[in-house]
Amino acid sequence: MKKIVFIPFLLMFAAIYAQEGETTPAMVTDRPDATESPLTVPKGFVQIEAGGFYTSYEENNVKSETYGYNTTLIRYGVLDNFEFRLGWNFEETRFSNNGQEASNVLSGFTPLLAGVKVEVADEDGWKPQIGLLGHLYLPFTAGTDYRPETTGADFRFSLAHTLGEKSSLSYNVGAAWGSDSPEIAYIYTLSYGYSVAENVGLYAEVYGDLPEDSQANHLWDAGITYSLKPNLQLDATVGGSITEGQDILLSAGASFRFPK
Repeated sequence: MKKIVFIPFLLMFAAIYAQEGETTPAMVTDRPDATESPLTVPKGFVQIEAGGFYTSYEENNVKSETYGYNTTLIRYGVLDNFEFRLGWNFEETRFSNNGQEASNVLSGFTPLLAGVKVEVADEDGWKPQIGLLGHLYLPFTAGTDYRPETTGADFRFSLAHTLGEKSSLSYNVGAAWGSDSPEIAYIYTLSYGYSVAENVGLYAEVYGDLPEDSQANHLWDAGITYSLKPNLQLDATVGGSITEGQDILLSAGASFRFPK
């Protein structure tokens, strides 16, 4: 099967690079970290956040490697505080045993993500900015290798505090269920962000999930964002697991916003 990469999206940047003026507010994206922002895309704007990733995990001499050739999230601002969200990944998972690559390779689209985000409350003193997100994961949209038996769903509250002129603290709490596992997994994230310069930001994060009847998963990542324009941002991330499950995560991508 032909691999789909996010490079075509980069070619679109040239067409929109100068379309938004310097007075346009800077974007707030939901990548590259696992923590979702409480802020929505402004009304009438379309924001596309795309990238690729690599993860690996080895246990008992069996190594699995997953390549995300295209991870795309499309966000559309319906109202001043409400957005629609669609996301779709194309991934490939390869297995090897003692360095010998196995013949079974999984490849295809993962279930389409369809959801909404709403801004619930603005930040006010010690009270955080609050948002609420919810998604469905539709199994009939996935390739055969990644198609679950049932529809998945998740929701989370997103909260953010401004700590100073250059720093902020964001966190999510929620739950996910469905797909191939009937148990609920409780979700958490905690991310600290720091602005090194006007257009350069750093972040460090811990996140994970706590399934009802399975072992908890705890992970970390850290990365950098670079805003070339108010409507164009690049990012890079590295991470891994605190518990067993992921030896390394590498990710890079770009986000851009179409003018109104």
